[in-house]
Amino acid sequence: MAIEAVIWDFGGVFTTSPFEAFRRFEARRGLPADFIRAVNATDPDTNAWALFERSEIDAAGFDAMFLEESTRLGHPLAGAEVLPLLSGDIRPRVVAALKACKARFKVGCITNNVAAGHGTGMSGSAEKAAAVAEIIGAFEVVLESSKVGVRKPDPRIYLMMCEALKVAPGSCVYLDDLGVNCKPAAALGMTAIKVSTEAQALEDLAAATGLAF
Repeated sequence: MAIEAVIWDFGGVFTTSPFEAFRRFEARRGLPADFIRAVNATDPDTNAWALFERSEIDAAGFDAMFLEESTRLGHPLAGAEVLPLLSGDIRPRVVAALKACKARFKVGCITNNVAAGHGTGMSGSAEKAAAVAEIIGAFEVVLESSKVGVRKPDPRIYLMMCEALKVAPGSCVYLDDLGVNCKPAAALGMTAIKVSTEAQALEDLAAATGLAF
């Protein structure tokens, strides 16, 4: 089936991965490597991250619940200390690729985010939020987990995007920096691209779309 739409994750695709910020923070604090990711991966559909990204708890609730979860894993860490780490640096080449795709295909964004920070990309500053807003404005449809109450990897949010764009899953390319989020997209028939590096993502996107970036 011919490609009709390119659907994008935001954090870790248009911005550098928050995992890099997590690792720097862990090193500074003397925490085990990938400790924050380990907390996030424990009870992944019902933990503090999941509830916050579906707006089932607020920032204060996330702060307290994340502290409880991290304490159970041996290293007390308040959620409020983690939230500022979510804002990455924008990748201009990926933004340029979005613009090229928009000229040829429908484009949408599915992002797991929280009702905190400045704007959709959970930016750490109002200045960065303005840059994020410009990117977000290029999409025909944006689905934010904190607004729709469904988060990846729930297949429903991918189908919601397809319905909004009026395309079949098999005619879509999907990009995400998390394999767990790529799996349901692929299972629905999308061409899923796991973003490991900027160069790799653009190479794979070029192969999938026939465009040059």
